[in-house]
Amino acid sequence: MALPDYLQDTAKDFAKQLTATTSVPIDTTKFTGRQFVAGEDPLQTQAIGIAQQGVGSYQPFLTAAQQAGVSGATTLGTAATTLGGAQPFLTAAQGLAPTTGAQATALTQDFMSPFQQQVIDTTLAEFDRNRAVQEQRIRDQQASLGVLGAGRAGVQLAEFQTGSDRDRAALQAQLLSSGFGQAQQAAQQALANQLGLSGAQQQLSSAQQGLAGQQFGQAGFQTGLSNFLQSSRAADIQALGGLGSLRQGISQAQLQADAQAAREAAFEPMQRLSQYGTGITGLAGGVAGQQFQTPPETSALDKAIGTALGVGGLYAKIFGKPQIQIGKI
Repeated sequence: MALPDYLQDTAKDFAKQLTATTSVPIDTTKFTGRQFVAGEDPLQTQAIGIAQQGVGSYQPFLTAAQQAGVSGATTLGTAATTLGGAQPFLTAAQGLAPTTGAQATALTQDFMSPFQQQVIDTTLAEFDRNRAVQEQRIRDQQASLGVLGAGRAGVQLAEFQTGSDRDRAALQAQLLSSGFGQAQQAAQQALANQLGLSGAQQQLSSAQQGLAGQQFGQAGFQTGLSNFLQSSRAADIQALGGLGSLRQGISQAQLQADAQAAREAAFEPMQRLSQYGTGITGLAGGVAGQQFQTPPETSALDKAIGTALGVGGLYAKIFGKPQIQIGKI
């Protein structure tokens, strides 16, 4: 396409600017690279540190809970054994608690002293010796009076013998009653002892059960501390991590805005030349105007090449010559 004379100087100026612009490579490091990626926010770093420090920090509480639980189970088993130890005493006590008179008498006999009859025999023998002495004294007295064998003397001896027999029987009964009473007291004391031993076993078992309950309670408390520590730490990590991500997102948006501004500045000469060339072709007529813009989703290199090629195409249309050699981008 031949250009009118009044556009020749303008076209040459366009060509000069195009050559100068495309001969200088575009520095893509001004709007790409690691510097435009937001780094880790301090709050995120803090959250990571808390998470690392918290790994296994709850374990001592779980260990303590486990130990308390094992101790509780052991103590509870001991309490059961202790309670079982009360049964023999209860059984023995039942055997010492007769329900009929015959059983009571038989039980009392079991507690009678094995030496009771010996004591009774010895006591009665002493009684008989004393009685014989007294009877002989009466006879000697009657003989000295010359009335031995007389009617009145016989009555005196008969009365003495009757009274002596009565006293002997009373003494024997008293000895038997005393032995029986002592046997009853011994039986009652044995019953009280067995019941006391059984009660002591039961009380000890109750105390052991109470201790087991405390140990189980301690296990629950330690487990609760572990859960609280983990949940609290998790809440802190979540809060710090969320705030850190929010601030990181803001920083990333700022970096992206900076990168976009740098990109716009880098391609501004190409955009300006594109508009310049479009204006020339519009004045010349017959060449459709074209704006060369780089799509945001393409890479920086693709944008540079696309813009440069678009401007180079305008050059070919304006001057009717093959596309000029564009400098490295």
